[in-house]
Amino acid sequence: MLIAFDSTQQALRAEMLLEYAEVEIDICPTPKEITAGCALSIHFPEEELETVKHVIETENVEIRGVFKPVQAGYEQVNL
Repeated sequence: MLIAFDSTQQALRAEMLLEYAEVEIDICPTPKEITAGCALSIHFPEEELETVKHVIETENVEIRGVFKPVQAGYEQVNL
């Protein structure tokens, strides 16, 4: 799964918070199929979705959205 952001500051903040929560993440370029204000996104395993959701909500991280890869690109997931 992937988190897209509107700002680099929020992407780096989320990276720090998710690493602290021991979520296995990878920083990657935002795929062209996803329109976002930031060129950085974070990949994470689907089984970590609840932990990621908790961190985003409790720490008020501003995100563009959480996306799931599908055959045609990416589909936004409702949190």
